[in-house]
Amino acid sequence: MGQVEATTERVVSGKPEDVFDALADYRGTRAKLLPEQFSEYEVREGGDGEGTLVHWRLQATSKRVRDCLLEVTEPSDGRLVEKDRNSTMVTTWTVTPAGEGRSRVTVASTWTGASGIGGFFERTFAPKGLARIYDAVLDKLEAELKK
Repeated sequence: MGQVEATTERVVSGKPEDVFDALADYRGTRAKLLPEQFSEYEVREGGDGEGTLVHWRLQATSKRVRDCLLEVTEPSDGRLVEKDRNSTMVTTWTVTPAGEGRSRVTVASTWTGASGIGGFFERTFAPKGLARIYDAVLDKLEAELKK
């Protein structure tokens, strides 16, 4: 078993505090940002950053579905961490300044992958697939911030 990591980054329009607030708004904005791979979205506790407990199903492929129950923390300014209670997956969203009225958003997910041949395929293909999903989230974030 090895560590698997998927990272996506994008510069979006918007001040870092506004971008972070949009990402941390699990009761409102975040649900609007999720593409079709996400279903059964439900905020179970909190809803605004630190202390939020949120559930969703993530269908990464036709055969691979993760039932996620995520605890949200804010370990530092501009950083949201989502730890899945149902797996080893941890996703970190980091928002930093990227010039006047712009922000860099980095999303990185890590988890312990399978061993053997299945693990090889997971380490090879899962990061690219997850990066495509998060690219779609960032596309929707950019559109939401322009409203």
